[in-house]
Amino acid sequence: MDKKQKKRLDILQKKMQTLNQKLAGVKAQADEPGEIEAVEQEIAKTREEIEKLKAS
Repeated sequence: MDKKQKKRLDILQKKMQTLNQKLAGVKAQADEPGEIEAVEQEIAKTREEIEKLKAS
């Protein structure tokens, strides 16, 4: 894994932390019905990208 991939992985892991916090907040305050699904989809995309980077 080169520097660029490590940097991208670090950024994605920080994004996952932020998204998990956002998801917890959205679940606590369910104002918009589609917001939970949108955050969960974004988390899934980020996880896919992290797995792809780890595999390479």
